[in-house]
Amino acid sequence: MFKEGNMEINNWLKDEWALILGSSSGFGGEVSKKLSEYGVNIIGIHLDRKGTMQNVEEIVQHIEKNDSKAKFYNINAADEQKRKDCLDEIYELIGKDDKKIKILLHSLAFGSLKPYVSNDSQQNVTQKNMEMTLDVMANSLVYWTQDIYSRDLFSKNARIYAMSSAGSRKIWPTYGPVSAAKSALESHIRQIAVELAPEGITANSLCAGVTLTPALEKIPGNKEIVDGALKANPSKRLTLPGDISGSIVALSHPGADWITGNVIRIDGGEELS
Repeated sequence: MFKEGNMEINNWLKDEWALILGSSSGFGGEVSKKLSEYGVNIIGIHLDRKGTMQNVEEIVQHIEKNDSKAKFYNINAADEQKRKDCLDEIYELIGKDDKKIKILLHSLAFGSLKPYVSNDSQQNVTQKNMEMTLDVMANSLVYWTQDIYSRDLFSKNARIYAMSSAGSRKIWPTYGPVSAAKSALESHIRQIAVELAPEGITANSLCAGVTLTPALEKIPGNKEIVDGALKANPSKRLTLPGDISGSIVALSHPGADWITGNVIRIDGGEELS
């Protein structure tokens, strides 16, 4: 058994590894910390400048305080060569162990927030903007999954999660490129779920309710989004990063092996009204 506070819990995650894409803030940072409390070792992929590295260091300290291992890479997750070099190094670290990557979380939030069509064509989203957004926020999941699988780095009954949002099907000003990426991400998850089902690997999209994260702060009109969510949510509060990390722990239990290919709303009923 593994202990959390004064409570003993089953050790189904003890000594497993999680690879978190976007591990330095928001959902990725919170999930990294929470999983370490269950004995999970964390491989973090993030892209931070000197000014935001303190947050990364605090997350690593939290992980290590829980006697879990932390291996963080400050790289562009969408860079093909960086990805391959990183996974080659990870293979040398855990490739021959029984406990490998149990959880892969895609939580990358870096995309263009520009209109498709406006009175000022210079402000419109460009082909380069669109391709970058789709590559980082959607397609990169496919490439990381491929390269992890080809190196036999997934643990038995591994879990793949991708962070989506209501923006995949709702219209917010200038959110078009990111909305397209979220829709593509959900589609990728469905395909991965089918193709990896014979391996016992599940894949699900997690649709979080409106959450105060650095990514939300960058969206124009975010105050209106927050006000709308508070009004709609029956609990009269926003979703918290801890709501997502707790749900990932629950969905990673062996009893959830049959849940795959879904878009799972973790929003406290925000979309019910």
